[in-house]
Amino acid sequence: MISFQLTTGAKRAVLLLLAILAAALVFLPESREGPLKRIGRGLASTVGYPLRALDNLNQGVANVWNGYVALGHVREENLALRDDIARLQEENGRLRELSVAAGRLRELLDLQESFPYSTIAARVIGRDPTNWYRSVIINKGQQDGLTADMGVMTPQGAVGRIIKVYDHMSVVLLIIDRNNAITGLVQRTRDEGIVEGTEKGVAWIKYLPLMATIKVGDPVVTSGLAGGFPRGVPIGRITKTERRQAEMFLSAEIEPDADFGKLDEVLVITSLQEAAALPPNPFPARLPKRPERP
Repeated sequence: MISFQLTTGAKRAVLLLLAILAAALVFLPESREGPLKRIGRGLASTVGYPLRALDNLNQGVANVWNGYVALGHVREENLALRDDIARLQEENGRLRELSVAAGRLRELLDLQESFPYSTIAARVIGRDPTNWYRSVIINKGQQDGLTADMGVMTPQGAVGRIIKVYDHMSVVLLIIDRNNAITGLVQRTRDEGIVEGTEKGVAWIKYLPLMATIKVGDPVVTSGLAGGFPRGVPIGRITKTERRQAEMFLSAEIEPDADFGKLDEVLVITSLQEAAALPPNPFPARLPKRPERP
């Protein structure tokens, strides 16, 4: 018996030839009739499986690739949209800040125009970094005509007075500092006293007559006797009264009208020569209304 030994190359050649013959039987027009048709039908079923599998695989790869490309475009669009949102939010915040600043400056200008004394507008550029003093630094100084003891206010009311002056800046001691003192007047009772700050950062009006009938909610304004202010600039409202038997005077705590934590622009009163006192109600819409306590 004769046996044949095929090499690896020969085996590959034979398999390739069989594959070509099978493809011919499946795809050639002459295989539609006779025995070739029956053989081609069987080969078509056999060859169809890997062809369909390859087609499905190709479709899957194409879908995955198209999905990847689409996701890449979506990701780029999302990044672009995020950049646009961040830019718009930043611009919106800037416009809001400009709007708020414009409102503050409008109030300051209105007060400056209606105030019967010479004033200079200044911007707060710094605060005392220590806890020794409650003070702020403004961007106007000796070159702008400022001197020590000038009163400083906002559209809400008195802020403090200048204690140090440099060429282009000044230090303003706030009325809530324990080293500051200005004369005050309780509007309803017309009782006068000294408004001083405390270590806790609150204001008190002291040395009121012991028989004064002051009560919580009474507005306190500057009396114009000292402290760089004319009569009538709002200081705040009384929140607590105190009578000590050992003292011959009455004291009261004041909640200031000015917000010292949000000082941005101020007016410095440079001269008190224009009038003896403020006209009636110079701050009509700026005094906050608080309910009186029993």
